[in-house]
Amino acid sequence: MPIRKAVIPAAGLGTRFLPATKATPKEMLPVIDKPAIQYVVEEAADAGLDDVLMITGRNKRPVEDHFDRAYELEGALAAKGDTTRLEAVRASSELATVHYVRQGDPKGLGHAILCAAPHVGNEAFAVLLGDDLIDPRDPLLTRMIEVQEQHGGSVVALIAVDPEQIHLYGCAAVTPVDGEADLLRITDLVEKPDQSVAPSSLAVIGRYVLDPAVFDVLRETPPGRGGEIQITDALRTMAADPGIGGPVHGVLFSGRRYDTGDRADYLRTIVRLACEREDLGPGLREWLEAFVAKGFTD
Repeated sequence: MPIRKAVIPAAGLGTRFLPATKATPKEMLPVIDKPAIQYVVEEAADAGLDDVLMITGRNKRPVEDHFDRAYELEGALAAKGDTTRLEAVRASSELATVHYVRQGDPKGLGHAILCAAPHVGNEAFAVLLGDDLIDPRDPLLTRMIEVQEQHGGSVVALIAVDPEQIHLYGCAAVTPVDGEADLLRITDLVEKPDQSVAPSSLAVIGRYVLDPAVFDVLRETPPGRGGEIQITDALRTMAADPGIGGPVHGVLFSGRRYDTGDRADYLRTIVRLACEREDLGPGLREWLEAFVAKGFTD
């Protein structure tokens, strides 16, 4: 059965961006003129996943409103003849069929994914984390779906990081797959290990394509690091026994990735993307060059 469903966990409190996220969901923070969560839904839709389930929590109503129709606003823009903004407003509600379920208790990413079980059923599905934005020119998710359809099981996205940074990520032990330069077989996974015991410098980032067997594994997975149910621990169980939902593979990604979960990286993301835009780039690049030349002073 072709993969058609995407799950997007969006129940976090966004504490790293306080006080901005006190009343505004972190997922709605703008990356130029679109909220970060829209980039993620666009990525899912571009990969052919038109059935999206968001795992939300309290105070996430603005996320639901954003992907709904806004008839009053659309009517006002239509009356003014502002077709450009009208199309932009309608775009978010036309990307995919979006469903919502609340996580309730903040028990970790594994628990959030488990909340998707009734909706997903017995189908393979994708999970996209909102802090990682993948440039559409580098179709990582499409490649991961291709791998899952060829090899079965589950697939995670991997990047090579500085060994000193591996404690910030889930870390994979891998073996090569003949004839596939970007494909690795995962033999073990460790959540945020110390550098001294990390099995590699390959870090798991926020894209997964999962066999539905993961739900039964998550139900039996005890809380791990941070007292939360970790998807890393469930995938570790599956990697150790391919009889549980097939093998676990990793796609090594070397394309453009933007991290919006860290304040400094969030700012870099905005600058990088704005510099590439035809409507903003020329003026912004000119200002940046002058600002740097003046030693970052007016």
